[in-house]
Amino acid sequence: MSSIAIDKAEFKARRERLLAMMDKNSVAIIPAAGEVTRSRDTEYAFRQDSDFFYLTGFNEPDAVLVLCPSSDTPSTLICRNKDKLAEIWHGRRIGFEKAKSEYLFDATCPLSELDEQLLDLVNGQQILFYAQGTYANFDAKVWDLLNTLRGAPKKGYKAPHTIKDIRGLVHEMRLFKSDAELNIMRTACEISAQGHIRAMQFAKPGATEYQLEAELHHHYAMNGARHPAYGTIVGSGDNANILHYTQNDAELKDGDLVLIDSGCELEGYAADITRTFPINGKFSEPQAALYNIVLAAQEAAFSQVKPGGSLSKANELASTVLTQGLIDLGILTGELDELMANQACKAFYMHGLGHWLGLDVHDVGEYKLDEKERVFEPGMVLTIEPGLYISEDAKAPEQYKGIGIRIEDNLLVTQDGHENLTISVPKTIGDIEAVMQANKG
Repeated sequence: MSSIAIDKAEFKARRERLLAMMDKNSVAIIPAAGEVTRSRDTEYAFRQDSDFFYLTGFNEPDAVLVLCPSSDTPSTLICRNKDKLAEIWHGRRIGFEKAKSEYLFDATCPLSELDEQLLDLVNGQQILFYAQGTYANFDAKVWDLLNTLRGAPKKGYKAPHTIKDIRGLVHEMRLFKSDAELNIMRTACEISAQGHIRAMQFAKPGATEYQLEAELHHHYAMNGARHPAYGTIVGSGDNANILHYTQNDAELKDGDLVLIDSGCELEGYAADITRTFPINGKFSEPQAALYNIVLAAQEAAFSQVKPGGSLSKANELASTVLTQGLIDLGILTGELDELMANQACKAFYMHGLGHWLGLDVHDVGEYKLDEKERVFEPGMVLTIEPGLYISEDAKAPEQYKGIGIRIEDNLLVTQDGHENLTISVPKTIGDIEAVMQANKG
């Protein structure tokens, strides 16, 4: 997958853009993620901090990026030293010398010099940009640094008098995807799409939720995406009505639907797809009736995904379709306008319509600007994922109980509308049944 990796020059350009937005007499400290203990002598698979990765492309733990517009070396990376013994046990390190040339930093130095380097780089600056609260251990280091600077004016130390949150600047940048980012996201979406098709083809009564999960994860890994972007949801029957169900240990039963919400992570970027389909390959009439309502709601919402559209308007359109559909099936009773005003469908559709997508599956970026609804602009990527959840204990006609349905796609806002990045996963009843029956034949 190296052919779609982002060029190091793009990371450098992002740092330069951020530097241009910072105050003149300011400094930014942006730490990498650290390794996290899983159990005795083992760690979770390392996953880099998204903001740090966005600005550096550097994928080692414990590093620190320092940006200073007024410095002769505006971007400095402080990273782990080369260590032959440590590398024998835990893998190769890039080292600060190679990092400078390979990742295009103005300066680099070893992590062993972190305290003195931060003291030197922050001293005398008026404003500190920092994302406090992200990493408690690093917060403590920054507060110690500031106390040292405040406590020794006779040494010529002077601490910044203002702290600003760096996330506002970085997250606005991250909201709009570059061509290189979109190339990765299209590939991640296609890998994920084919994984969902594979799960449809594998599904059968007597199999298990975790076997479907394994089919998905195997396909991701075999295509260069070694990890899912989030905890895969495989909810069959009434389990689909648990929104973030990840237990995935039930047997698949004939006559039930199964809801799969899963996407891979590729080069740091997430895909996020949900499909709901019949375990035996054939929708029942009640299942089909509910399913087509959700599909129509999604299509209605899609009409708003264009420049000038908004997530709230898209959700209003989707909710109208869902509410009218529930009235038609006798699950809700009353007049449409009154039920919409009372948000009656929230009893069966209790989550939001979608979210930004990128380096994080629930990606960063404001949904409102100056307290006003943000409109879509080209380069944004988001999910659209309406659903209906009729649990076993819901107040609804018996034939609809125990059915949970969600349909989710990933959309790029373009100049004249949108591009559905996950369009290759079947989602009409006819297409889903055709894929499943062809495999069983």
